Amino acid sequence: MSVRTTAVSRNPLNRGRTVVGRARVRLSEFSESSPSRFAILIFAGLILLFTALFSLPIASADGKATGLADSLFTAVSVICVTGLATVDMATHWSVFGHVLIYVGVQIGALGVLTLASILGLAVSRKLGLRARLIAASDTNPLRMHHGPVAEGQAVRLGEIGSLLATVAISAFVIEVVLAALLFPRMLLDGIDVGTAVWHSFYYSAMAFTNTGFAPNADGLAPFADDYFFLTILMIGVFLGSIGFPVIYALSRSLGAWKARRKAKGRTIANRVRWSVHVKLTLVTSALLIVAGAALYIVLEFDNPKTFGTLGASDTVFQSFFLSVMTRSGGFSTIDIPDLNGSSLLVTDMLMFIGGGSASTAGGIKVTTLAVLFLAAFAEARGVQDMESFGRRIPSDVLRLGVSVVLWGATTVAVSSIIILQISKAPLDHVLFDVISAFATSGLTTGLTASLPDAGVYVMAATMFMGRVGTVTLAAALAASQRQQLYKRPEERPIVG
Repeated sequence: MSVRTTAVSRNPLNRGRTVVGRARVRLSEFSESSPSRFAILIFAGLILLFTALFSLPIASADGKATGLADSLFTAVSVICVTGLATVDMATHWSVFGHVLIYVGVQIGALGVLTLASILGLAVSRKLGLRARLIAASDTNPLRMHHGPVAEGQAVRLGEIGSLLATVAISAFVIEVVLAALLFPRMLLDGIDVGTAVWHSFYYSAMAFTNTGFAPNADGLAPFADDYFFLTILMIGVFLGSIGFPVIYALSRSLGAWKARRKAKGRTIANRVRWSVHVKLTLVTSALLIVAGAALYIVLEFDNPKTFGTLGASDTVFQSFFLSVMTRSGGFSTIDIPDLNGSSLLVTDMLMFIGGGSASTAGGIKVTTLAVLFLAAFAEARGVQDMESFGRRIPSDVLRLGVSVVLWGATTVAVSSIIILQISKAPLDHVLFDVISAFATSGLTTGLTASLPDAGVYVMAATMFMGRVGTVTLAAALAASQRQQLYKRPEERPIVG
């Protein structure tokens, strides 16, 4: 018997416990000591589980086992809510396979550390301080590092329990409302009741989770001119992309507004003040949607393969739809390869940015972009501190933002080089699909489905890196942040 085993058996906390009980304690300790590694372990375990399930004959429509490459890629795409596919998602999978897809995207949409915190709660049976820190790490990656964290957070530790409730309730309510709006529209299109119910919930889930899979073989083609249907999808994608901390803030504001309405002149608590994170997310998201739509109008209005045959109002709507979907939605009413090269580049940039932090969207996040621009504006004005909405943003947030962008760009660059070498495809198509995989967007030029198994595995790894997050991976690789008790002499290199 080893010394460690003897010590564990003599530990009073482990006496009288079953093997399952001791395993639960060990798992709880691991989840508390390293939430980022625990999150990666959970996501990797889920991917392996769904890979095994997708490979079963019962999961495919023809009753045959699906190959490892396709099963693994589908599992990663589902758990990472990406939307890319190497098979026809509507026709390849059986009813059991589609149920797996539906359940998988719901699990993956919760977020890496949110999912870890929920599972840690199930293991420890309580929401202690460490469990709250795990959940808080998904709303603010700075919490994964040792050292003080400013109190002006999107969600405070005391509100984590309410946040987890908001995650579950908002996801359920939003998807049900979206499905209820889509259902009568499908009935009007002649779809039978049973299929309309299933497709309504399927589309609502794929919109809110920013996945972009379609249950029907034709995809959005039957609804390309149905602007009510497309608007509902846009709303679902937008709500999913702004992030659960923002949804939590909006729900609190709505509750405060209702309280003021009921008060009828009586004195009540002050209004809920939105954090800088909430304001930056909403403002930057709105600006990106408008800017993206404007660019698509200018670049595609004379392209006969996309918007060239449409009227002015149709071009504006379709441009806004494409602008919303590029930053992680994954739905498209046009063939992506038909876009002009300039539009593909714009789409690359929008996908790389992605949605809000702690959301179902991917990318480097809109607040990261906002912080970088605030730093550039501060430097141009000659001031030392970054400021936004009357608040000062500390420099450690900028360092984290720069790290996210650099690691994201490195991931995209390395994956693109490997895929270029494997496929020999054009650079613009390779770069587009790689960024789509990293940013979990789901749009494709058709390259992903044509890749050999080696390329499929590379794209799967890219999706995993994008969804888990560069910050989470970096924190997992570093057991702790070293405290340096000295400073070296300062010297300034030439920059620019």
